[in-house]
Amino acid sequence: MSDKNLFGLAAEFQTHDELFRAAEKAFAVGYRKMDGFAPFPIEGLADALGKKNRIPLLVLLGGIIGGAGAYYMQWYANMVSYPINIGGRPMHSWPSFIPITFELTVLCAGLTAFFGALASSGLPRPYHPMFNLPDFERASQDRFFLCIETRDPAFDPARTREFLESLQPLRVAEVPK
Repeated sequence: MSDKNLFGLAAEFQTHDELFRAAEKAFAVGYRKMDGFAPFPIEGLADALGKKNRIPLLVLLGGIIGGAGAYYMQWYANMVSYPINIGGRPMHSWPSFIPITFELTVLCAGLTAFFGALASSGLPRPYHPMFNLPDFERASQDRFFLCIETRDPAFDPARTREFLESLQPLRVAEVPK
């Protein structure tokens, strides 16, 4: 298959330990554009593949922005836009600002978590080139796959195939686009 029609090379493994070790070895050799497919979550596989999770930082920033925005909105309304002294309370009564500040912090953090996770996972994705692999439906049953993509700078069809075969998978297959 020509390189233009090739998405990558996939190795099929029988156990999750084999997939995990293969991912670690591939990362150590220098492959960076790769992904693992398994029927259940494998703890540490994302780290072994070199994937970084930025969602916690995004959620923190979303919460801080939401809380600061809520506090500023209340302060502006009570101090600048519509200052009315009701019942002798101070104009900047911060204890009364806490419930709304808390609620908007949680709301913005939650929305940031939802949309950030959706965007970082690439969803919704109705099609993926791995679906072209003949036995890939077993990835949701009892098989484990490691795919090294052609867009990886270290990808060379012959050397990558040789490397994947050295990991002793059940088979190595070309993944068409």
